[in-house]
Amino acid sequence: MFSKLAYSVFEQSIKDYHQFDNVDQPINNPFPKDKFEHLLYLKNWIDTVQWHFEDIIRDPNIDPVAALTLKRRIDASNQERTDMVEYIDSYFLQKYSHVAVKDNAKINSESPAWAFDRLSILALKIYHMNEEATRAEASQDHRDKCQAKLNILLEQRTDLSLAIDDLLKDIENGDKFMKVYKQMKMYNDDELNPVLYQNKK
Repeated sequence: MFSKLAYSVFEQSIKDYHQFDNVDQPINNPFPKDKFEHLLYLKNWIDTVQWHFEDIIRDPNIDPVAALTLKRRIDASNQERTDMVEYIDSYFLQKYSHVAVKDNAKINSESPAWAFDRLSILALKIYHMNEEATRAEASQDHRDKCQAKLNILLEQRTDLSLAIDDLLKDIENGDKFMKVYKQMKMYNDDELNPVLYQNKK
């Protein structure tokens, strides 16, 4: 099942990151570049680094100049995240390009890659909620509340994994078809963002 494979790669990426827990540490992708797992690992690594960017920028004592620099890094990370989703969708478009789509086939509201994006973020939520649920110095009340939230996240993982596998099966059988739209983000484009193109005058 693709969801099980993906989640195991996401878990490995998260574990590898937290060996040093440093947003500036270089990635050491253990999977060959021609393997699907390479894309999944890179996707989750970007998500994991950005997760910690978001933690850092919420420090109420952060230096304003450092915060602006970090905001730029978050913007760049968001673009990388979107690019990786599109790479993963390209993989599935090629994988299922031979499928004879049925006349009554339907389109899904999200592409496979965006569903995997949700699974990647969910893996991060589960990792960090488990940390809080087992944090020794936290109060019992805090741990109990976090455990209750963790239980919900684990249930969500089961449901989302099933939905992903069902979607891929439907695409493979021709019951659903893929139609991928580029994200067409405007805020990083100096031809589309009015603040940027007005500054070019």
